[in-house]
Amino acid sequence: MQPFSCIIEKVESIFKALADKNRRRMLDQLFEQDGQTLGELCGRFSMSRQAGSKHLKILEQAGLITVHWAGREKRHYLNPLPIQDISERWIAKFHRERAAAVSALKNALEDD
Repeated sequence: MQPFSCIIEKVESIFKALADKNRRRMLDQLFEQDGQTLGELCGRFSMSRQAGSKHLKILEQAGLITVHWAGREKRHYLNPLPIQDISERWIAKFHRERAAAVSALKNALEDD
């Protein structure tokens, strides 16, 4: 089991990676077409290769993408697991409470 401080650092790196609109756009592009090269991703955003490489490094460090080499090509793939973990930890718990409140209201109105 990981120490709590390691878990917090990982979550913070994910939120930091998701905070930038260019990185979110890159993740969207990988969702649409997985396995893109740096050149393919940069070409879609009119971004320099150096800037794209920095963004991809942050995404990779956060665990949001994985990298596989195919010969001389470096391909980037979306890793949805960290986003799913964030969703379960930070979003779903708020959604459940609202859904329960709406359900309770519905039941109360139907009983009258």
